[in-house]
Amino acid sequence: LDPIEDNYSACFKKINPHESKVGVTVQDLTILPGQKHIQRFKVYIGPQDMKMLSAICPDWTLIIHYGTFNFISHLMFQLLQLLQSFSHNWGLAIILFSLIIYLLLFPLSLKQMRSMKEMQKLQPQIEALRTPHKDNPQRLNKEIMGLYREHKVNPLGGCLPLILQMPIFFALYQLLSRTVFLKGASFLWIKDLSAPDRLFLLPVSIPMIGNEFNILPILMMLVMFFQQKFTMPATSNTSSEQQKIMSILFPVMFGVIFYRMPAGLVLYWFVNSLLMFLYQLKINKI
Repeated sequence: LDPIEDNYSACFKKINPHESKVGVTVQDLTILPGQKHIQRFKVYIGPQDMKMLSAICPDWTLIIHYGTFNFISHLMFQLLQLLQSFSHNWGLAIILFSLIIYLLLFPLSLKQMRSMKEMQKLQPQIEALRTPHKDNPQRLNKEIMGLYREHKVNPLGGCLPLILQMPIFFALYQLLSRTVFLKGASFLWIKDLSAPDRLFLLPVSIPMIGNEFNILPILMMLVMFFQQKFTMPATSNTSSEQQKIMSILFPVMFGVIFYRMPAGLVLYWFVNSLLMFLYQLKINKI
């Protein structure tokens, strides 16, 4: 809402899916007999479409706020728009965007993969430490950390790329949740990148999943599973069994979380996971 003259406060209330109410608080006025006082306002009720708002009033684009990671979301939107102008498809733009983010974080991802390979090499020595210190967990942990320091291995190094991905992920989620640029945008079998990919509908509704068969989160889950499998150290004790269980639970948990999310967001995470998995295969061969 934008007054032609002066500043006013206003409120907006959604009555139902088809009706909304806008109220304006005006200043006290003294109108003498025979006088008229006309106040004009511009009111916009609609999607947060940057082009549409800019066409009405360029200053109104400043009201678009994407949440906690607003600054990152705005940068993402500009980059996605640029990529879409070259590719002429929002799905391809998201894939190119995923590739750019992957390349930006590649040095950290490479360090993570090398660290995990070094930890795999240390597994026989760690197993050798477990037997004499099985009744003393504190001593065992101290010896294992000493082994890591000796070989300059950071056990938490693998978490850093994932931690850096989180602001990007949430910023992209907030961007897709509050804008309409992906509404109705299709890619391959996906009819709408702003909604789950919905390959087909199931005859029954499944708890936490519903009656939609979304193939993209399942593909993402499989990639994450094989990535975990190839990075899991080879051991033969209780710790190994726990790691095997986690290698299954972790991808399944992500699959459930992503199952009902917009296909554009799942596509981004799938491509990123696939790129990391392919490079992990190369690292393993080396």
